[in-house]
Amino acid sequence: MTQRLQRYFFETILPQWLNTEEDRLNPAQIPKLEKIVLNRGLGDASQNPKILESSLQEFQKITGQKACVQYSTKSIAAFHLRKKMPVGVTVTLRRNFMYGFLDRLINLALPRIRDFPGLPLQSFDGYGNYNFGLDEQLMFPEIQYDQIQQIRGMDIAIVTTAQTDREGLTLLQAFGMPFQKSLVQKTLYD
Repeated sequence: MTQRLQRYFFETILPQWLNTEEDRLNPAQIPKLEKIVLNRGLGDASQNPKILESSLQEFQKITGQKACVQYSTKSIAAFHLRKKMPVGVTVTLRRNFMYGFLDRLINLALPRIRDFPGLPLQSFDGYGNYNFGLDEQLMFPEIQYDQIQQIRGMDIAIVTTAQTDREGLTLLQAFGMPFQKSLVQKTLYD
């Protein structure tokens, strides 16, 4: 089943981009979403295995895909960390899962943040990819307040095929990503 944002990309964004960019005659040169990676570091998961299990279940509810456990690569005595202990949870979303998650993120989760001014523009990495963090998981409608043990945040990386930050910003704005208004206008018209 084709996701709504995926259909929107191929029917609306792609033709608009082909009409406005004279130097790009090939649709393969148009920036696209490549993947979305969700990550949560769990420093205290080594002492309490329930934290790891609840994080895995939350990520599976949010994304619809099974999460992977990340293990430490070396021992650090100051952090009470031994080699191959669980230190985080990650999910990589592609294709339909990616477009479905982005649609729920833009239209359901981000508007539920109290006093949300928009996402900052400083989080682009110079190559068109966008990274940001969320302070809690309760903004997703799949997560019930009664079912969580502790409020935990997550990091989200949106990886695109864009070559520059401006192309990545234009692509994400076309999808409806809510950036801070004053900064977007200032950046686009400089």
